[in-house]
Amino acid sequence: MAFTISPKIPRAARKGPSRKTAFAWGGAALLALAALGGAQLIAQIEGDRGIAPLANSEDIQVNGIQVDVTGKTGAEARIAGWKQAQKEAWKKLGGPDMPIESIDAMVSSVVIGHEQVGPHRYIATLGVIFDKAKAGQYVGGAGSAAGVGPRSAPLLLIPVLQSGGVRQVFEVRGPWQRAWAEFQTSTSPVDYVRPTGSGGESLILTAGQAGRRSRLWWRTVLGQFEASDVVSPVARLERQWPGGPINGTFTARYGPDNTFLGSFTMTAASEAELPRMMDEAVARIDGLYRDALMQGQLRPDPTILAGGAALDRAFEELRQKLMPKGDEDLAPVIPLPAPTIRPEDVTGAPTEAVTVQFATPDAAAVDAALAAVRGVPGVQGAATVSLAIGGTSVMRVTVAGGSERLASALRAQGWKVSSGGGALRISR
Repeated sequence: MAFTISPKIPRAARKGPSRKTAFAWGGAALLALAALGGAQLIAQIEGDRGIAPLANSEDIQVNGIQVDVTGKTGAEARIAGWKQAQKEAWKKLGGPDMPIESIDAMVSSVVIGHEQVGPHRYIATLGVIFDKAKAGQYVGGAGSAAGVGPRSAPLLLIPVLQSGGVRQVFEVRGPWQRAWAEFQTSTSPVDYVRPTGSGGESLILTAGQAGRRSRLWWRTVLGQFEASDVVSPVARLERQWPGGPINGTFTARYGPDNTFLGSFTMTAASEAELPRMMDEAVARIDGLYRDALMQGQLRPDPTILAGGAALDRAFEELRQKLMPKGDEDLAPVIPLPAPTIRPEDVTGAPTEAVTVQFATPDAAAVDAALAAVRGVPGVQGAATVSLAIGGTSVMRVTVAGGSERLASALRAQGWKVSSGGGALRISR
């Protein structure tokens, strides 16, 4: 809002009450601008932005089954439609040929996405949930065979949607985010950490975040979500015309370097078919991540989990190179040799949550303990749950192999480790 006073106004007219009126209008304008700026700041984190992910189920679920059947009555057509959905869902899972009665005995529930019941016809979009205890002996999970290998480390999921020339993640409730929120992650060996996108998460996890390279920044972000690395599935939508076909290009990316893993294209006939295309794309993207996991490409980036000692050594080497030679007043600081940790294969080892207590006389002790624990092979996440400067702090560690493997690795680094009360106590 701008106010302009014309120079053509006579000087006498600028005196008296008119000057007071101008000051009053100017003050009101400043107040309005301040209120508008505050409202814009609040609007960046408020509103309906995030979509809470569905609770993971141990059962096997197949969604998006469309049926169109007829019967003598609407009720009979509905029952026939449910049985047809069960058969199609079992076929999608790759189950063996079985009578419908045997398939029905393994179904725990039918999820109704949309249905229309007429006097003699039933049209619906259904989801079928199979009891894992009964169906698991025939199929290993949705879209996977039985005997899938161990799960991956916790991976932060940042779904990026590019539509209409705009890249977004949690700024609005988009179809790509909704598809990932409704995905049953329990059927996948990839351990997805799915943020809700509400509150300050929409400011931290943006489309530009996937392009960052700073390991310090990534370590801070991943620590807030107790994740070890990041995956960034990207969906780019191109609409041919309003209400017409929608072409989608889907790309699976991984890690702080935004590494390309694979890509494919799909087409939705109309806007109404877009949710179904998104659901199918999520399943295919998950397949790309599964293949990468089996090939050993989804291992946590060691540069993210590296302790602060490695950075201190790098800064010290840089300081030594930049320091003027022959300066006797400045005594060179010799960095302490870093402990040598042999890489250990922890693939397939059971994952365990371990409580670690450590003395923290100052902030540097907190960083040193976290760096040492995160540098242990097999550690998938470490975060402080109780911080007490000048006392004893507590961290929660997710490690493959259990507390014994963690304790032996810390002893190899020179830490004194003792156990008791279901927790480890470490000290220098």
